[in-house]
Amino acid sequence: MLTWMTAGESHGPALVAVIDGVPSGVEMSTADLEGALARRRLGYGRGARQSFEQDEVRILSGVRHGYTIGSPIAVEIANSEWPKWETVMAADPVDPADLLIDAGKGDEREIARNRPLTCPRPGHADLAGMLSYDLPEVRPVLERASARETAARVALGAIAEAILKQVGGIELVAHVVAVGPVHAEGTALPRPCDTARLDAARMRALDPSTDQLFVERVDEAKAQGDTIGGVVEVVAWGVPIGLGSHVSAARRLDARIAQAIMSIQSVKGVEIGDGFAQASVLGSQAHDEIVKNAEGTLCRLSNRAGGIEGGTSNGEAIVVRAAFKPISTLVHALRSVDLATGEEARGLHQRSDTCQLVPGALIAQAELALVLADALFAHAGGRSVAEMKRNLEAYVKRVAERI
Repeated sequence: MLTWMTAGESHGPALVAVIDGVPSGVEMSTADLEGALARRRLGYGRGARQSFEQDEVRILSGVRHGYTIGSPIAVEIANSEWPKWETVMAADPVDPADLLIDAGKGDEREIARNRPLTCPRPGHADLAGMLSYDLPEVRPVLERASARETAARVALGAIAEAILKQVGGIELVAHVVAVGPVHAEGTALPRPCDTARLDAARMRALDPSTDQLFVERVDEAKAQGDTIGGVVEVVAWGVPIGLGSHVSAARRLDARIAQAIMSIQSVKGVEIGDGFAQASVLGSQAHDEIVKNAEGTLCRLSNRAGGIEGGTSNGEAIVVRAAFKPISTLVHALRSVDLATGEEARGLHQRSDTCQLVPGALIAQAELALVLADALFAHAGGRSVAEMKRNLEAYVKRVAERI
């Protein structure tokens, strides 16, 4: 079984990701994690932070000479901007007078970094976090609730993807399928071989004309001082039949995927296959018929289920979509109340993106990879890549005999 967690604040000294249960013999290096994190910084509509804040990656444990060794893997992602935040985010007590000193630019506005933030943003974790944790201001909430934390998840996802590919030949790819009201046309799913083209596209759409339409929608929102959301899609290819289980709620693969994707900041909806469309059609139009192909092997005529039936993978590509709401930090801030004075105010404004869909697609890919890698252990658990491959091959051979 894989277990993982992240720690760290957005403007703290570093994010830390820890994953336990990774078998020995998985080939990986610091460069693999750096590559995944570099892809997370891609995308049109990103804020200025991506241009100057670098991800300084260091593997602290669990990997030796390019291969995992079976012990917990700890990854540190240092914050290159930490010197600017060392006082306001210090772990130890600081002199209150130090919070009245500018950050070194000689600009009075820089002192605002140190001031208490008491005007919660609608749509963010600010107000609920302040009240539920009995905090006097928003800073402790927004620092952890920030999507910056997902850098650690992407690092974990890169490890999970290495397990999936090296043990079972399973590969993932993610793209953007809608920005605001504009949806990509066509139903063709991207393949792993399309990853380089998607990385090069500004809005992570394969079709150049669609990509341009997405860019224009982002530009319109930015010109209005607003933000815009949309939908991303992740596809997992090569998933064998039988990951997950129908026997208990906690082991249902679709339930676990939905929880993982919903845990991403700004995600408000998850769909597997044609989930929402299936609600408006008859049963005869909703399901994937089982037939025999020319070789006499069982196959499906469609994949409306998105590769999962009864909480279990059915051998088709797993297709997951996530709906991202617009980012809640706005240039033209929405109405709020200053909790320090009780007076009407405007929600605080922190530097943010106009559209988070490109990194959102890669974060969703990381989350799906983690769930699938853990589910793979249920069928092919082992302490080494070689042992897991043997176990999986035996299982897949038995399935092939039956279909």
